[in-house]
Amino acid sequence: MAGAIPEEIVEEVRKSNDIVDVIGEHVQLKKQGRNYFGLCPFHGEKSPSFSVTQEKQIFHCFGCGKGGNVFTFLMELEGLSFSQSVQKLAERSGTEVPASVTEQQERGQSREDQTALEANEWVVKLYHNLLRNTKEGKTGYEYLLGRGLTDETIDTFQLGFAPNSRDFTVKFLEGKGYKPQELLHTGLFSTDKENKPQDRFRGRVIFPIRNHLGKTVGFGGRTLGGGQEPKYLNSSESELFQKGRMLFNFDLARSEIRKSGQVVVFEGYNDVIAAHQAGVRNGVATLGTSLTETQARLLKRYAEQVVICYDGDKAGFEATYRALQILRKNGNHVRVAMLRDGLDPDDYIREHGAEKFKRSIIDAALTAMSFMMHYLKQDYNLSLEGDRLQYVEKVLDEIAQIESSVEREHYLRELSNAMDLSMDTLVSDLEPKLRKRESKRGVSNSAKAPAPKQQSRHYEKKIPTAFQTAEKQLLAHMLRTAAIAYKVQEEIGASFITDQVQVIATHLYAFYEEGNDADVSQFVSSLEDPSLQQLVIQTAMLPVVEDISDQEISDYIRTIKREQVNKTDISQLLAEQRQAEQENDPIRAAQIAMKIMEIRRTLKSSL
Repeated sequence: MAGAIPEEIVEEVRKSNDIVDVIGEHVQLKKQGRNYFGLCPFHGEKSPSFSVTQEKQIFHCFGCGKGGNVFTFLMELEGLSFSQSVQKLAERSGTEVPASVTEQQERGQSREDQTALEANEWVVKLYHNLLRNTKEGKTGYEYLLGRGLTDETIDTFQLGFAPNSRDFTVKFLEGKGYKPQELLHTGLFSTDKENKPQDRFRGRVIFPIRNHLGKTVGFGGRTLGGGQEPKYLNSSESELFQKGRMLFNFDLARSEIRKSGQVVVFEGYNDVIAAHQAGVRNGVATLGTSLTETQARLLKRYAEQVVICYDGDKAGFEATYRALQILRKNGNHVRVAMLRDGLDPDDYIREHGAEKFKRSIIDAALTAMSFMMHYLKQDYNLSLEGDRLQYVEKVLDEIAQIESSVEREHYLRELSNAMDLSMDTLVSDLEPKLRKRESKRGVSNSAKAPAPKQQSRHYEKKIPTAFQTAEKQLLAHMLRTAAIAYKVQEEIGASFITDQVQVIATHLYAFYEEGNDADVSQFVSSLEDPSLQQLVIQTAMLPVVEDISDQEISDYIRTIKREQVNKTDISQLLAEQRQAEQENDPIRAAQIAMKIMEIRRTLKSSL
């Protein structure tokens, strides 16, 4: 698996990055017993089935089956090659790696993407320099200063300015040796009537958009007036830049999100940047589109709580409702920071200051249900009796979706006080809604469940045989203790019944013969076949007896040997049966069939 990377470098990097710390930067982990558990980042789930073992430096999801070591985790989560994961973890721990590793990392990307990323970095520097140090960028610089931004903030976000020129960026990149025609997919350029590249961003303040690795994959541009439309313009969609899968500022905010357990979602770049300057460092923004389910899943991986802080106008109010529905469906815990008088977060901070924004807006955010009660009011004239009754029904529908009985009672009391209705009346109306919800849930669950007989047959197939149990238990102990592996090697070598276990055992014997200590995480790195890696991880996570006796090991070995003999006998008898049938000797064929049945019956009774 390590390829051309020296094994000692791989080991140094692996040992310098504790798997709990690395995964903890991406998944909320809680210690239970000896292991850590959290929600799996590789599939949607509401109950934690993702386990990390610090002692063995491995992870495993009991839901989707994914598992591995610290390298495997980054490869799966971020789509990295092995060399890229080594490089990233080396940078994280400050481990020095040879240039060959960096070269291998670069080869992991397509040449086209690598060129695009390089060109984007040149353009970031170009636009930022124009903004900060040239006469052409003065208009953009003064605009940002007028928005209350400091030089430090401008530099942190590498904000820039694109001059109002048709081919300024085109010529700049040509001067750096790039062919603009080959960079059309980056979204930096559009084409004219003659299909020649021309600058996409002109006369705009530029916001570099980075991916989770901190690489610039796109740009956002804000017009400074002069009749330019649209007001905000993003790079076009590409393999590198997919708006529905990314969040602005996620790379800078991620550590603060992880630390605080909270993320604040804004609508635009200016809001995130103003909030960052005001001390709210856990803010991100969607990229000119509504919040997507993919973004909601990303947020859930990193934060216990999502605070929506959209503009205080009607459009922002509606966008908040849509985002809330997506986040609740995904199982996120949501609060809503309400702004009034049509202000957006950027305006509010400039008018009222950073401290009041944090105290009166972010910290005072409404619960999801409180927002829903507020949101639903806009459809009704509560001075009219009919509208009041309809409003109450709508709110009860929402309360019925709440799992916690304590929360339900809290909002019932709030509704009771607001609408001057008795609690008994509201509880009476809520009960059939709760029964209906449970009924639907029951129908849904029964629809998914197989019929009892089918379920029973399916379960029987999943019960491991005695030799399968013996193989797994032996392998689990062999992974933990080299001495047990040597004993098994002497007794049965690689003659396990299951093909994959045979291959793993062969690799494990070689691993120990090379002088390595028992280390599952290191052993996994030595395997190239993903299916073998997964089986090793699953086996290593099995609960085993800490101090297993020699007798128990011998019993497992004897079970496997017995199965070997029975399989050999049956194979030989089957060959003889086919021979008798070919020789047209039905009596002998029947006698052999009886022997086979007897062996199988004996084998079954011994399991």
